[in-house]
Amino acid sequence: MGARWVLHLDMDAFFASVEQLTRPTLRGRPVLVGGVGGRGVVAGASYEARIYGARSAMPMHQARRLVGAAAVVLPPRGVVYGLASRRVFDTVRTRVPVLEQLSFDEAFGEPVELAGAPQAEVEAFCEELRAQVRAVTGLVASVGAGSGKQLAKIASGLAKPDGIRVVGRGEEQRLLAGLPVRRLWGIGPVAEEKLHRLGIETIGAFAALSEAEAANILGATVGPALHRLACGLDDRPVAENAPAKQISAESTFAEDMRTLDQLREAIGPIGDHAHRRLAKDGRGARTVTVKLKRSDMSTLTRSATLPYATTDAATLIGTARRLLLDPVDIGPIRLVGVGFSGLSSVQQEPLFAELESVAEETRDDVAATVTEVADVAPAWRLGDDVVHTEHGHGWIQGAGHGVMTVRFETRGTGPGPARTLAIDDPAVSRANPTDSLDWPDYVDEITRT
Repeated sequence: MGARWVLHLDMDAFFASVEQLTRPTLRGRPVLVGGVGGRGVVAGASYEARIYGARSAMPMHQARRLVGAAAVVLPPRGVVYGLASRRVFDTVRTRVPVLEQLSFDEAFGEPVELAGAPQAEVEAFCEELRAQVRAVTGLVASVGAGSGKQLAKIASGLAKPDGIRVVGRGEEQRLLAGLPVRRLWGIGPVAEEKLHRLGIETIGAFAALSEAEAANILGATVGPALHRLACGLDDRPVAENAPAKQISAESTFAEDMRTLDQLREAIGPIGDHAHRRLAKDGRGARTVTVKLKRSDMSTLTRSATLPYATTDAATLIGTARRLLLDPVDIGPIRLVGVGFSGLSSVQQEPLFAELESVAEETRDDVAATVTEVADVAPAWRLGDDVVHTEHGHGWIQGAGHGVMTVRFETRGTGPGPARTLAIDDPAVSRANPTDSLDWPDYVDEITRT
C-alpha cells in the first residue's frame, strides 16, 4: 500500500455558522453563542465577532464588551447543532466511509483511494469534499491533509477559514519546526511551561532533543510519544470512536470550602467546563452527578435524572448546584466534580428555564428521592423558536412590556420580516428548533432509519 494521506475536516465557527444558516438575517453579523446570564461563557463566535477578539471559552460579558453594540448574543440550540452535525458527517461518509469523529464539528478520515496519491490529487479531493458539504448543508468546512493525524490537524488550522491545506512530504519537517511547541498535540500548559523553562519554544527545538531527553522532561511514556510526533512520525490509525458514557470536570480547591455559598460559587466554572465538553461531544445529557470529596478524603455523590436529555447549560448546571450539600452538615470540601451521563443524540430543549426534574440521589449509599422546585421563567426567551399560523417559523429577537419581536425566517427562506406581536398572541406557539434547518426530506429519512 502506498504512503497514507490522513484528512482532518473542521467546520468553521460551527455553532455561530449554524445560527447564521438558519437565521439568515444574522449572516455577516458578529454572533456570539453561549450563556446569556452574568456568568455565561462563549460556546462559539462567528468570524465577524472574532475580528474584535471574541473567542470560545471567553466570559460572555468580556466578549460582549469587545464586540460592542453590534453583538448578537444567542443561547445554544444543541438539538439543531446535533442535526446539522449529523448531516455534515453523513455527507462526508459518502466519500470517506470510516471517520474518527472528535466532536460536533471535526473528524479524521483516511480515504483508501488516496493511498500513494500525488499531492495534487489530494488537493482536488479535499476541494471536492468541501464543495459537497457546502452544497448539501450550506455550511463551510476547512480541510487539512498530511501523512498522519498530527499534520492533518495542524493543516486544517492553517486552512481556516474556508480553505484547504495539504502538507506535502517534502515540507513536513520545515512546517513543524517553526510552530510553537504548544501546537503539538498533547502539549498542555504544564508541559509547555516545563519546555519553556528549558528554552524549548518550538516544535523543531523539541524534535532536536534525543528521545531519552524528551522522556526525562515529560515522562517515560508521554515524552517519547510526543517526540515522535514532533519529528513528523505519526502512524496512529483512523478508527471509529466508541462514544463516551460520561463527560465530567472537577477541581481541587486551594483551601477547603466551608459554606454552601462558597460551594455554589465554585461549582459554576466547574459546570461550565463540563458543559463545554458536552457541547463539543454533540450529545445531550439526562443525568447530572455531583461529586464531593471531603477533607478526610471520603467521597459523596448525588445524582439527578431529568425527564429528557438536554444540552441546556442553565438546566444542567442549575441541577448540579441544587445537588450540593452544606459543608456545615457534612464537613469541609476539598474537591467538587460535575458529571453528565445518560448521553443521547435525541434531545429536547426545555420549554422553560426552570428545572423540571425529579432527582434521584445517593448519599453514603443510602437512596432517597427529592423533588426540585424552581421559579417559573418568562414564557418567551431570546432565541426561542416559534411558529405562527400565518407567518410560519420564526425566532424571538426580543420580548418585554407585553410584546415580542419575532423574525420569521429559516434556512430556506432567506432573510425574513420582523413582526411585533402581543406576548400572548394565540397565533404563536412553540416550534421544533430543527425546523429552522428546513430539511424535511432529511429528517424523514433519518426518522425512518
